[in-house]
Amino acid sequence: MPYFIFKMFPSRKVEAVESHEKYKDARAQARDMRKELTVADNFEVKIIMAANEHAGMKLLTTEREAIPWGDD
Repeated sequence: MPYFIFKMFPSRKVEAVESHEKYKDARAQARDMRKELTVADNFEVKIIMAANEHAGMKLLTTEREAIPWGDD
């Protein structure tokens, strides 16, 4: 499965940047992008492994349920 790099904006909007077959390549690209971020940039750089771009977007934008703390 490929690794997708996304720009994630505060409004939960997600924009695909590119994909890589190897995690090492995706990580290097994401690190380079994060180094170039300025205060004016209004997004975070995220990496996710998914079957396709649409599935990656869905995984990033889906609200996850909080893990309960303690014994229930």
